[in-house]
Amino acid sequence: MTLTDVNIYNDIHKEFEFKKQTVLADKILTNDEKTYAIRWLTKDYDRDRVMDNDGTKRICENCKQECLATLYCEYCTCQMESLIPNNIVEWIPYSNLEDIKYLTKGGFSEIYTADWINGDYDEWDSVKKQLKRIERPGIQNIRMKVVLKTLENVESANQSWFEEAKSHITISNKWMCVVQCFGLTQNPSNGNYMLVMNKMDIDLRKYLQQNHNQLTWKDRMKIIYYYIILALYYIHDEKAIHRDLHSGNILYSQLNDSWYISDLGFCGPADKSSTSIYGNLPYIAPEVIVGSEYTFASDIYNFIVARKSVIFSF
Repeated sequence: MTLTDVNIYNDIHKEFEFKKQTVLADKILTNDEKTYAIRWLTKDYDRDRVMDNDGTKRICENCKQECLATLYCEYCTCQMESLIPNNIVEWIPYSNLEDIKYLTKGGFSEIYTADWINGDYDEWDSVKKQLKRIERPGIQNIRMKVVLKTLENVESANQSWFEEAKSHITISNKWMCVVQCFGLTQNPSNGNYMLVMNKMDIDLRKYLQQNHNQLTWKDRMKIIYYYIILALYYIHDEKAIHRDLHSGNILYSQLNDSWYISDLGFCGPADKSSTSIYGNLPYIAPEVIVGSEYTFASDIYNFIVARKSVIFSF
């Protein structure tokens, strides 16, 4: 029996148990590595249980409420908008970022790479009643690779931009198909605010250019319908609009062998007006070009152009 069997894949409990037993049966992994792997599987399992409201509940030893998660309590250990400890959005001191290097300029933002000392929150310590950061067997002084994205003209932004930014950061930490944003930091040398985001490996445009001859029709359909359209569905389900979906902000993680959407709502400077047009021109819907506002439909137009780019590798 394999994970491709529909009876396992469509049941989060059977899927978790299958993966857990696979790890335990592995003869190469050490006991510490197995413990670490199962803990990560359990975190994903907890997330799915909470999201789907599915599973046997337990009584939290701290708040005494019934909860679904096993490694933490979704009611008393996470911030209001977060589902699990490692999805908490936080203020990250700039001094906790090392080896900061300029990467590129994307649209209206400069992009940097950096090492985040100790990384994000990893789990809830029920004994000490506090959140713990990343720990890995045999590794000290964890350095987590992240991307820093500058936010232009934040000082001039209106309140609606901040509300939208908050909403989109929350979405990025709720749905796994959106690039995770760990929080905000501020460069003390110029005062610029920066998003601290999970580092991906390559964008869709470059990936298609490098792998055009190797990609099968099945590979292309998987990218389109399993990753891109699913991510857009979750974004719209949250009543949010992306506004600038294109092959440059659809990103691939080799570690997870998965595709993610990035840059929700951060197209253009923070003080842009609601009628201003920003983005990648070939992807912008005609009605937006002539003055209409961005809508769910304009996102779908972006998706259709992105779909063509996957099919024809442009």
